[in-house]
Parts: sequence; structure tokens; C-alpha cells
Amino acid sequence: MINIAGIVIVFVMVFGGYVAAGGHLSIIIEAVPFEMIIIGGAAVGSFALANDVASIKHVMRDMKKVFKGPKWSPADYRDLLCLLFEIIRLLRQNPVAIEEHIEAPESSAIFTRYPKILADHDAVEMICDTLRAASMNYDDPHQVEEVLDKQLDANLEHARHSSHALQQMADAMPALGIVAAVLGVVKTMGAIDQPPEVLGKMIGGALVGTFLGVFLAYGFIAPFASRIRFCVDEDSNFYRLIREVLVSNLYNYATNICLEVGRQNMPHHLRPSFSELEQALKAARTEAA
Repeated sequence: MINIAGIVIVFVMVFGGYVAAGGHLSIIIEAVPFEMIIIGGAAVGSFALANDVASIKHVMRDMKKVFKGPKWSPADYRDLLCLLFEIIRLLRQNPVAIEEHIEAPESSAIFTRYPKILADHDAVEMICDTLRAASMNYDDPHQVEEVLDKQLDANLEHARHSSHALQQMADAMPALGIVAAVLGVVKTMGAIDQPPEVLGKMIGGALVGTFLGVFLAYGFIAPFASRIRFCVDEDSNFYRLIREVLVSNLYNYATNICLEVGRQNMPHHLRPSFSELEQALKAARTEAA
């Protein structure tokens, strides 16, 4: 809701201030369709030129983050801690029994209790691959830790592609606005024999191109890119929580200590309290029994 309010505020303050200062919207309204064909068409074309089909689809999917926000809620982090607790506890009790869960998580009695986590390929893959690595009797837990760090960095860089692509478009929009304005001036110069009032409207229409380029770049596209980057960085905490807990397990900490290490390393606004986590773990034990 706050995002929609932000869009409304941008429009009201910009155009409301213009009208309040004595400006006439008729010139802008008449020029916008043609200027948008030039600016918008050039922006879309250059965006398609700079990205492949997979990247374009990635950006389109991530546009939902602008309004929906981060994927993972505080309740999801609590569920993740419960899931990791059940897995680590089973691993300690019966290492052989854990194989059916990590080899076929989609049919695992543990994973299926957390459908949102199960539906996330990256989270499930990280958990299962790390547990497989642990079963290979690594002599040094730092080896697995290093692999996880590299995987997290690579995944985060890939997830940030949408924000990078949109930011590049935002950086280009003012220049494309100038292109549209220059074409408008060229058109005006071709009608130099017209009376001043006609030339004035034509020059005003040309300047709308510069206005639109800057307005769209800094009023919308750049904020969209910033919002997507924030959501991606926020969701990266979910995967870092997996890393913290599973690495702690490799060092043979007690199961509750593994969870506490992960909980303490979470951002404060996402971190469940100690009592909330205890209640969630009790509920998970009851459901599993």
C-alpha cells in the first residue's frame, strides 16, 4: 500500500505543483503520446538489446517485488528454524534415516510440513547438498563453509540482475528524453515560418521529452530498481540463516545451540524471540509425533 501511495504522491506533487504555478497541462497531454513512443520505444528496445530472454523474464517476475515486498516473512524464518531443527535432530539420532529426506525432499515427511520452503528450489538444494557434503566425512568443516559462501554470493549476484538492469535503464532515460527533445526542436525548426504562438507550443512539446525522461528515470524506474534490490538483499538473509545453522551443525554444536547461532545472526526485525521459537519447536514436535 505504501508503494501505491508513493506513486500517487509523485504524480500529485509534480503535476499539482506545475498547475499551481500557472502551468497548463494541455501542452503536456498533447505531447506525451508522441514523446512516449520515442522514449518508451527506445528504452524497451535498448533493454531488449542489452539482455537475453531469460533476463527479461527475470526482471518481469521481480517487478512484483515492488508491491509485494520480500518473499520471506518472519513466520517463514521461524518455520525454517523448525525445519532445520527436525533435520539435524534426525541426523544425530539416525544418520541413515536422513537419506530419504535429502534424496527426495518432495516426498519427505519433514519437508512437506513446510510447503513454502519446499517450493523454493534454492533453499531445498542448499539444505540437501550441505547434508550430503556432511555425510562425505569432510575433515575440515571450513571446506563446506567456503562452498556455501561462494554459492550464496553467486546466487545473490544473480538475484540482483533485475535491479542492475532497471538501474541501467533509469540511467539511460534522461538521455533518451534529450533525444526526443532534439527531434522536437528539429520539427520546430522545420516550421520556423509559423507565428510565435505556434512555435511556442511546438518548443514546449519538445521540452516535454526532456521532462519525461528525467521524470520517469528518477520518479519511477530508479526507485523500482532500488526497491527490488532491497527485497533481494532482505531475502538473502533466509539463505544465510540456512548457512549459519548447518555450518554450526558441522562443528558438532548441540542442536539447540545450532538454532541459537542462526537466530542470533538474523536481522532483528525478522528474528523470533526465544520463547516464540520454543513454542514453535514444541508445536513441530507435536505435529511430527
